[in-house]
Amino acid sequence: MRHIPLIVLGVGGVGRALLRHIIANRDFHAARFGLRLQIVALVDSTGAVVEPQGLQDETLQEIEQAKAQGTPLVETPYGYHASDARAIVDVAGTDGAIVVDCTASDAVIPALELALERGYGAVLANKKPLTGSMALFRRLTGSGRLRYETTVGAGTPMIATLESLIRSGDAVRRIRGIFSGTLGYLMSELQSDRPFSVAVRQAYQMGYTEPDPRDDLGGMDVARKALILARMLGWGLELDDVAVEPLFPPDMAEGSVDAFLAGLTVLDKAFAQRVEEAHGQGCTLRYVAEIADGRCSVGLQSVPMDSPLGRLRGSDNLAEFHTRWYSPSPLVIQGRGAGVEATAAGVLSDIVALAQRG
Repeated sequence: MRHIPLIVLGVGGVGRALLRHIIANRDFHAARFGLRLQIVALVDSTGAVVEPQGLQDETLQEIEQAKAQGTPLVETPYGYHASDARAIVDVAGTDGAIVVDCTASDAVIPALELALERGYGAVLANKKPLTGSMALFRRLTGSGRLRYETTVGAGTPMIATLESLIRSGDAVRRIRGIFSGTLGYLMSELQSDRPFSVAVRQAYQMGYTEPDPRDDLGGMDVARKALILARMLGWGLELDDVAVEPLFPPDMAEGSVDAFLAGLTVLDKAFAQRVEEAHGQGCTLRYVAEIADGRCSVGLQSVPMDSPLGRLRGSDNLAEFHTRWYSPSPLVIQGRGAGVEATAAGVLSDIVALAQRG
């Protein structure tokens, strides 16, 4: 039995789900792969829990439940104050360790760089380290010990699909996709003649959006995903190079969430007109990422209703890969594009894949 030390950065929704998945799959991982994943450190923005021999499952469950109730690690019986994730990697890291980034912060980048410098593995659910400078992207991905499947499609294997096409020597000429479950849901509601303001408020009330819906409607999350795919193709783009169409005007970027939601009605007429124009052409509106000819853009597009993008409903994600061999019909991959459970499952798959490489 091989014991794999894990240092988990971030114990929010995805991090907690990962703990549950690891515990639930103990027997399966042992029987199928001869692996035991030992969590030697947990880190959040307030502190850390470190146990060099590996935290017991009962302790992990207790911590998971405490975090679900809003208790920071530093206030659990096992935590202590720590503000530097790099220092935790320095202390808790050992040969064969894997650092798992379940945060949404760029503050963990020094911890990731230290891990890779020491020969550890790293798994990312966090897009920000891969969408900083191109030089940083090359340092992280050039190590050969980094996996980041869930940064683009949550549990849907879009990264693995693109890697397979690249390894085969196929020429990827264009990628089009819907990479936001939240915006996919909104577009489906608009297609059903729901006013834009009503659809956004409904998504917010159902928990589909970020606490501030502008984080979704601004398009930057989709832009980061598109940039990761473009960089995988070898394009030296920066985040500022991605053309982004927000779904609200600049004067709505400030103010409270309640005021923003209340003010959305002023946009209903313009969105209804765009929906009607698209329908008149046999099309429907989708928020599309387009990666082609060395450029990236994300924004509203009218797409044929009978196309893969046009047929998509709800919060699924979808990517079309237009290549030398997949032409004129693209390779299409579709699946659940959001949710902590699906994302945590993808993270766990990456961890096991790295562990199997030894």
